[in-house]
Amino acid sequence: MDDKLIDVPRGLSGVAVAETTISDVHGREGYYQYGAHSAIELARTASFEEVWHLLVTGRLPSEPELAAFHARVRAAQQSPELGRVIASLVKGAGEASVTPLAGLKAAWPLLSAARGLRPVYDLDENARLADAIELAAAAPVVLAAVFRGAVEPLPLRDDRGLVANYLFQVTGEVPDAVHERALSAYLVAAMDHGFNASTFTARVIASTGADVASCLAGALGALSGPLHGGAPARALDSLDEVGTPERIEPWVREQLAAGRRIMGFGHAVYRTVDPRSALLKEVARGFGGPRVEFALRFEETVERLLAELKPGRALHANVEFYAAVVMELCGLPREMLTPTFAVARTIGWTAHVLEQARDGKIIRPSARYVGPELAA
Repeated sequence: MDDKLIDVPRGLSGVAVAETTISDVHGREGYYQYGAHSAIELARTASFEEVWHLLVTGRLPSEPELAAFHARVRAAQQSPELGRVIASLVKGAGEASVTPLAGLKAAWPLLSAARGLRPVYDLDENARLADAIELAAAAPVVLAAVFRGAVEPLPLRDDRGLVANYLFQVTGEVPDAVHERALSAYLVAAMDHGFNASTFTARVIASTGADVASCLAGALGALSGPLHGGAPARALDSLDEVGTPERIEPWVREQLAAGRRIMGFGHAVYRTVDPRSALLKEVARGFGGPRVEFALRFEETVERLLAELKPGRALHANVEFYAAVVMELCGLPREMLTPTFAVARTIGWTAHVLEQARDGKIIRPSARYVGPELAA
């Protein structure tokens, strides 16, 4: 029935495949929103937990609701089942090297099995939300424990929120308010961003009625790709490879002449400055220092040369470039940059899983066959 197929752009670019109330990205105007709220303004003013509550329930919490939400998240992070899953992952690895992302991809299904989580198809809204919060709450604890090779994660501090505790569990040092606020701004800004590859993956799996853990593990697999969540560390690699200010321009010209991408520049949606990049550039300037000055000069040179050599394409620094700089300044090691992105994006994934579960229609596109004719 080839005549019924609809031709769409490669990668589904510009194709609306579903309706959502969670977030909207305005690529030409250069802003995006979480519900009725500016995402960038929330990143500047709201806590991680407040925006998490907004995305999964549709509203910012009152003070009593926020306190209850904090307690719910803390209980999930301290559950016996999560402790046993982390211990089994770390002990089972032995001498093998298990990356934090691989550990999290394994932890979610293990936690699902330990808790007896059921397919979203069989659950009501409250039960789906409970599963979503529990699994998202587990992510930072698992990532930090696997990174440190710790059978028992560092104890959560009761006087601090999720962001501060994540920094503490990764680095072993209690962060000050400046570092906590800087990382919080990044995490809030990165929670959701339209139907990117990992979010779409989560929704496709959710449309089958699968359990929340399966949706998250599939989304995480998509995020691990270097063209999606793997860019921040590669952006720092570029800064290190260049090394000195006088090397920036010849290095960039060499990369572009060879047809290589400059990691941290250009975006599939934005046709102007990425508002997330502008926010994190502002955060980075607040830290100051040689690394920030070098990054600023690198950005200026790359954008100037992209405008010269690729005119008309409006290629600017994207979120990954300054996200990498900010996370490094907050004390996160390079191998934890993509996992930290996952801490944020997990919140968006769960929101989309909950929304997709209300639809009841499986996502099942077609492909146009272009292979050989049937053999006689």
